Amino acid sequence: MIFPKYQLVGYVGLPGSPALGPLDKDLDAKAAKLEKLAQAYAGGRTPQPVMELIAVVARGSRGKDGLYRGRLDDAAIERYLTVARKHKMLLLLDIQPGRAKILPEVKRLERWLKEPDVGLAFDPEWAVGPGQVPGRVFGHTTGAELDSIAAYLSGLVTANDLPEKVFVFHQLSARIVSNERALKPHPGVVTIKSVDGIGAREDKLKTWAKLTTGLSPAVHAGFKLFYTEDTRHGPLMTPAQVLALKPRPELVIYE
Repeated sequence: MIFPKYQLVGYVGLPGSPALGPLDKDLDAKAAKLEKLAQAYAGGRTPQPVMELIAVVARGSRGKDGLYRGRLDDAAIERYLTVARKHKMLLLLDIQPGRAKILPEVKRLERWLKEPDVGLAFDPEWAVGPGQVPGRVFGHTTGAELDSIAAYLSGLVTANDLPEKVFVFHQLSARIVSNERALKPHPGVVTIKSVDGIGAREDKLKTWAKLTTGLSPAVHAGFKLFYTEDTRHGPLMTPAQVLALKPRPELVIYE
């Protein structure tokens, strides 16, 4: 069981894109830095570092299929998984689907999701409808759609006799997820809501309170810190300040 034994601490990134998080290059050096950071979050648990790789990235242009997203190739995913395994980290494959439907994008990654140490993240801020462009409007998902992803992952875990699999959904504001209560518990899947509020500490705390009050029993709490955006408004929150949040963030991600 992942919780309550482990405390997850992660870096996010995309090859060659430093604006999207620390995992853009120098992966071994970043992994060593992450291992050290994770220790600061132990708080009575075993630290478990996580690499969150943006495997499908939303784009501002149509692309060949008109779906406003790009996909990493298998060689890049393999490279990140190799480093994650070397450092005994979990790898999360993050999807920003643009206009593509989320479940087919998830299923396309099945060969990786069948691995015991690979989980999934979904960023619905970047899941837009027909006629919409990622980045110009906030995307959206529903509890039912999240439930369909969790159910699919649960089926993979059962069919392949896998250890518990992490499923993270990111949420920047309340309007990005509707009817979250439709997301139910699924055997073998640990579902985490990463609260991605940006800005000054007091603003992040307000977003945290709004998005974790009445949290579904099927969902664990996670928290995201932004090296660039947050520090424009003051110092980055410390591990002690993050661990003092109620409920405790069981996943902390740095972008």
